[in-house]
Amino acid sequence: MHSTSSSTGSFVAAIPPQPVTELLARWSKGDADAQEALIPLVYEELRRIARRSLSSQSAGHTLQPTALVHEAYLRLAKNQPVEWQNRAHFFALAARMMRQILVDHARKHAALKRGSNPITVAADDLPASSTAPNLDLMALDDAMERLAKLDPRQCRIVELRFFGGLSIDETAEVEKISPATTKREWATARLWLHRAMNTGS
Repeated sequence: MHSTSSSTGSFVAAIPPQPVTELLARWSKGDADAQEALIPLVYEELRRIARRSLSSQSAGHTLQPTALVHEAYLRLAKNQPVEWQNRAHFFALAARMMRQILVDHARKHAALKRGSNPITVAADDLPASSTAPNLDLMALDDAMERLAKLDPRQCRIVELRFFGGLSIDETAEVEKISPATTKREWATARLWLHRAMNTGS
């Protein structure tokens, strides 16, 4: 993932926006047929998010992309009614659900194997200056919880960029801020998380 739009980061743009937006609006009003029709339009993109989230976890993890997508979609459906704003809003909430599922899975894994290495995710994005090859997912989540209390928007930006794979432009669309502000907030949040995870404060 890069700080600018890329083929891997601009997945939302790859989906026809109007059909998805229309289906989300109908789903918000309780249209079960719209919910069913939405699944094939968003499924592969949700799997792409899931694969990215899982690709750098430590060996031996049992959670697979398909299972992660299904669990995230079930949680999204249970959260009804949601007034979906647009397709970016949908994928933003999907990223949040996947973060929660991954952290729950990591905590369960750690509880079952106390003293073993925790489930980790790639550290190439958070941040580049990190000396560790991987980030402890639970430590990242704890740091993000602290960041959310200080700056909720920066925490959401990290969630969208790191867990959701949204580009700078897509994240700006979700947050309703300029791409320049998004890029600046993303950089600031990365540095804050790096310090927080290295110092524990």
